[in-house]
Amino acid sequence: MGTSYNVTVVVTNDQGKVDQIQGAIDATLVDVNAKMSNWDPNSEISKFNRSESTDFLPISEHLYEVMHSAERVHKASLGQLDVTLGPLIELWGFGSKERESETPSAEAIAAALDRVGLSEVIELRDQPELSMKKKYPDTSVYLASLAKGYGIDRVALAIEDLGFSDFMVEIGGDIYVSGENVKSKPWRIGVERPSATEMAIEKIISTSNLGMATSGDYRIYFEKDGVRYSHIIDAQTGAPVTHKTASVTVLAENAMMADAWATALLVLGSEAGMSIAEKEELAVLFIVRDEQDNSGFSLVASSKFEKMQPMEMEKTK
Repeated sequence: MGTSYNVTVVVTNDQGKVDQIQGAIDATLVDVNAKMSNWDPNSEISKFNRSESTDFLPISEHLYEVMHSAERVHKASLGQLDVTLGPLIELWGFGSKERESETPSAEAIAAALDRVGLSEVIELRDQPELSMKKKYPDTSVYLASLAKGYGIDRVALAIEDLGFSDFMVEIGGDIYVSGENVKSKPWRIGVERPSATEMAIEKIISTSNLGMATSGDYRIYFEKDGVRYSHIIDAQTGAPVTHKTASVTVLAENAMMADAWATALLVLGSEAGMSIAEKEELAVLFIVRDEQDNSGFSLVASSKFEKMQPMEMEKTK
């Protein structure tokens, strides 16, 4: 997945099983990567992307589960979670190709938009077998917005199968926590301040038995002629978002859904995103830049988040 992971397991009288934990983690992540990784040219999704067939192709149960979840969030987020945005990501220089000296033209963006849209270019079916087809031979699927979360959930299940109930699994900043920490209290997770110039914690979240993911626009971006372009692409306009929402943190029943929703809601921004968060009963924390001072932030939480994490909404510097 091109990132690191960290797993913490609270062990009491099961010391003999400790050696099994690393083996279970390794085996699980090898399997997840073999199906979901866009970094691995031999993975299931990479082979699907390379195929020029527009017929239904059989896929694994695991890939079907992830794609089905992607479809659900795609529809509920007004299309803003979109795993087919590869052409636009490449066009803006956030993919594998070197960035062009000039920003994309309106014509180039329009041409790329015609080739993307999960509900338009990908079709799933579960009968007579689990399978997936693409509309165009060059249609590609990129699972960065769900695969880390899915990997976390699979690792969590592997640890549970070994008999452990108190643990934390983190991959690339996304997390699932179960039970209690070593102090027999809920796990405490820090939400980073969305700043490219400092490392600081904006909010501490106390949680258990939930997935947690944060998406932000403050790490990957470029500037051109005084304009800042983040890697967060609006699926409707085909261009980087321009709103003031700097990061979104989501608590959900598993890490995959937290991962997917954090991405979708960051694209939408706090205003449009909050409406959907309330409709979908999501626990969400938006961190929004001040209109006049980009170094200051306001915290805006959904009703469900406030019930789970009582907090005072204050501007912070």
